[in-house]
Amino acid sequence: MASRVRDRIDTGPRFTQGDAIRLNNLFRGNDTQEMLAAVIADRLVGDAAIVSSFGAESAVLLHLVTRIAPDMPVLFLDTGKHFPETLAYRDQLVERLGLNLVNLTPDAEELAARDENGLRWSYDPDGCCELRKVKPLARAVAGLDATFTGRKGFQSSSRTGLPRFEIDTSDAEGRLKVNPLANWAKPELDAYFADHALPRHPLEADGYPSIGCAPCTSKVRPGEDPRAGRWRGWEKVECGIHIPAKPGEEPAF
Repeated sequence: MASRVRDRIDTGPRFTQGDAIRLNNLFRGNDTQEMLAAVIADRLVGDAAIVSSFGAESAVLLHLVTRIAPDMPVLFLDTGKHFPETLAYRDQLVERLGLNLVNLTPDAEELAARDENGLRWSYDPDGCCELRKVKPLARAVAGLDATFTGRKGFQSSSRTGLPRFEIDTSDAEGRLKVNPLANWAKPELDAYFADHALPRHPLEADGYPSIGCAPCTSKVRPGEDPRAGRWRGWEKVECGIHIPAKPGEEPAF
């Protein structure tokens, strides 16, 4: 499959829905570490990078992948709106894990033209995310075949049934998304943190189980989905770099 990835780059999609289905079936029943070791060693997903928010549970994905591929780029969307605690946590994990960090920033001219006062998040959160997240990431992944994400199925109703392998629906290039933690539950994540003595995000204990940009992240109340505090009050569940499948389009794995 790896050679087919390179052959397809100039002639069509890198991956198809059929490829995602085959990968999900191939690693059905394998634990996460076994799956990652095989995928990375055999280059089954081609050239890849990790996309990390350095949020509440990001250390697990970063530790899992970089133990196998220490030099894999870690793409961080430095939006200019993060909590100071997130930036400090990023720096802590970079030093602790020896990460190959790549900070992605918005285009300065476009930001000045479309969000001069920095308040677009307050009246057009989709537009703010497009400027500060979607476009910078699209530029960064243009030459990649796949990205590793830290999404998990339990985080919200829009992520229920999340597969390990899926096609990135945000572009037409057939880029693959690998979600190693798709079927992990909160107790498994907590155990991994404890087993490997990984530091926790400082805001997690203060009621933030999902942490994005500061203006659009609030504390989560008991009984709510972990991502309920993201864009509270808006009909918005994702920033745009991850687009949920539409009803009837969910992969049959």
